[in-house]
Amino acid sequence: MQLGLVGLGKMGGNMRERLRRAGHTVVGYDRNAEIADVHSLKELVDALPTPRVVWVMVPAGAPTQATVDELGELLSPGDVLVDGGNSRWTDDIKHAEALAEKNIGFVDCGVSGGVWGRDNGYALMCGGDAANIEKVQPIFDALKPEGPAGFVHAGRVGAGHFAKMVHNGIEYALMQAYAEGWELLEAADVVTDVREVFRSWQEGTVIRSWLLDLAVRAMDDDEHLESLRGYAEDSGEGRWTVEAAIDHAVPLPAITASLFARFASRQDDSPQMKMIAALRNQFGGHAVTAASTHKGADAPGADTTPPKEADAG
Repeated sequence: MQLGLVGLGKMGGNMRERLRRAGHTVVGYDRNAEIADVHSLKELVDALPTPRVVWVMVPAGAPTQATVDELGELLSPGDVLVDGGNSRWTDDIKHAEALAEKNIGFVDCGVSGGVWGRDNGYALMCGGDAANIEKVQPIFDALKPEGPAGFVHAGRVGAGHFAKMVHNGIEYALMQAYAEGWELLEAADVVTDVREVFRSWQEGTVIRSWLLDLAVRAMDDDEHLESLRGYAEDSGEGRWTVEAAIDHAVPLPAITASLFARFASRQDDSPQMKMIAALRNQFGGHAVTAASTHKGADAPGADTTPPKEADAG
């Protein structure tokens, strides 16, 4: 296939590489001209044969809205636009309805895999009409891990990002559990090697996981995580998960508590948040704050606004 890819950040750039390795032609656009193949959305659209497939990997909210609006004026009937960023699922419905008026298909795709996806593959959760999914399927097949798992057509438009939202909510709770256990072990004088306790859990235990492996990796780099400030951002999807739980009257005590724990990290140098920050850096390449250079959450000039994470897994 030939694919247009908008947004070549941490995940978008790696996705371009994985697709090219699989034999697909990818025309990439990014505001950073040094990494782009073309220098405008119009040039990207003009470079693709019809029917076109254009995949968008930009920050959720206004940047995605502006990109979808511009592409809606450039694409032709029969083309398909895929939003693979971390958009809110309710935005997908608006995008699909607006594009449908021009006979342009829309697929929402939650993407997980972080900075490791280029080599290991990405988990893909997609929503939309079956006909539009089919047009993109060769791309999905190239991006997913080898084997039967890793891709799902989750339902109608919005289902892909809703599934990814819940995935990220679960991720919040899992990381929080590891972080709480790590802090307790660090606080107990009877335990003399916390890192090796975590390492011993990597085989044979019921709590072994990739996140556990990444926790050990982080402690191999910095045994007591002393170089990190106990501060962890949230990308927004944890909030949306809790809001959806309220809308559906579904109790989510663990996920909700893990979100609130991140808020607490902005008030104090939380030991638990050192582990959360380390894990987010390990699996997604997210930025960390050095322990010696931070401003307190209530200090003048401290930024407490959650960042927009365009393509974090």
